[in-house]
Amino acid sequence: MNAKVSAFRAGDEVVLAEGTYQGTPGVFLRLTDDANWAEITERNGIVRSHPLVWLAHPHRSDTTGA
Repeated sequence: MNAKVSAFRAGDEVVLAEGTYQGTPGVFLRLTDDANWAEITERNGIVRSHPLVWLAHPHRSDTTGA
């Protein structure tokens, strides 16, 4: 049995950096049985699966200019 390795841990804040829903924030839950996919909880509470390569840690910046 191969161990699944990920740059993300359960509870990490993530953002979809690629794909149709680019910019969507969420919380990393787990890798799926296919280690190329991960489940995240999006801000609306829905759990969805996305390709792992689409996920990124959010950039922390105070330069929003708001």
